[in-house]
Amino acid sequence: NLVASKLAETCLVQLSYAIGLARPLSVYVNTHGTGAVEDEDMARAFCELVDLSPRGIRERLNLARPIYTPTSCYGHFGREPRADGCFSWERTDLTEALLSRFG
Repeated sequence: NLVASKLAETCLVQLSYAIGLARPLSVYVNTHGTGAVEDEDMARAFCELVDLSPRGIRERLNLARPIYTPTSCYGHFGREPRADGCFSWERTDLTEALLSRFG
């Protein structure tokens, strides 16, 4: 979503969790100098737009279903999201919300 919104040409997002805590201890965004806004601002906006608890991620990406066969072939990333919800992590549904914050 951060790259699709053209806020960066490349982007690394890291989430750090601790046992027993639902929210990440840290959210790190690194655009490797290609960001249109500060990396920290993108991290903050991402946290406000997405529930990053394990449950929130599971529900957002609809991961409580068997998707083993399609994801076991040709890799997990860089695939088109499918109508059946497979490859949901490739959706670019936050681009407008991100652009409205920084546009």
